[in-house]
Amino acid sequence: MNPEIITAMDVSSSQDMTALLDTMPKELTWCKLGLELFCAEGPDSLIPLKKRGKNIFLDLKLHDIPHTVAQAVRSAARHNIQMLTLHASGGREMLAAAAKAAAEFGNARPKLLAVTVLTSLDENDFTDLGITRSPLEQVTALANLAISAGIDGLVCSAREVGALRKELGPTPLLVTPGIRLPSGTINDQKRVATPADAARDGATHLVIGRPITQSSDPTATVTAIHASIEQGMLERDACD
Repeated sequence: MNPEIITAMDVSSSQDMTALLDTMPKELTWCKLGLELFCAEGPDSLIPLKKRGKNIFLDLKLHDIPHTVAQAVRSAARHNIQMLTLHASGGREMLAAAAKAAAEFGNARPKLLAVTVLTSLDENDFTDLGITRSPLEQVTALANLAISAGIDGLVCSAREVGALRKELGPTPLLVTPGIRLPSGTINDQKRVATPADAARDGATHLVIGRPITQSSDPTATVTAIHASIEQGMLERDACD
């Protein structure tokens, strides 16, 4: 199955998001809403997405003591979201508490995604942080921790998604930010990849913001992204 596109709604107000949504191809059914807008307007920021029937990926990257994170998961789940992020580095107890809280909502529960290593970090940042593992080693260790604690999937760089798919098997969701078309700019991301790369290596969802939202022709850009995804899937099938 081809990975789905999640459009990053990185704006500062619901008014801006509504205007942006009006320019997006209707085929884009997933939207990511992050800290900037949620901190500005709270749950009301979800309303424009719900009115349009979008699947909501709430990217809050929860990271706190287990009880606090579990309560935050319960609060978020009540808003009928489909995905929610938390940091894998919060530890096993925090991750397990979050998974248990989400499970209380049954079939309506949000899928929990653990952030392993932010795509804005590289080896130089690891040195500053005192991390002696390589980015791939750190990602793999945190990924195994999260999945063993009951988390549904991971947010990871497309550069690591192939290794994680081999490590974890076919079940976990693998959501990849830092996706750029070959002709695009990378902005503040450091570990980036093309849609073809991510699709070939086993990503289930591709988070794409500025290449779509700042495009002069979003429909043409999405068409190019889908073509790149198809290329990656053909390469994947050829390797199987």
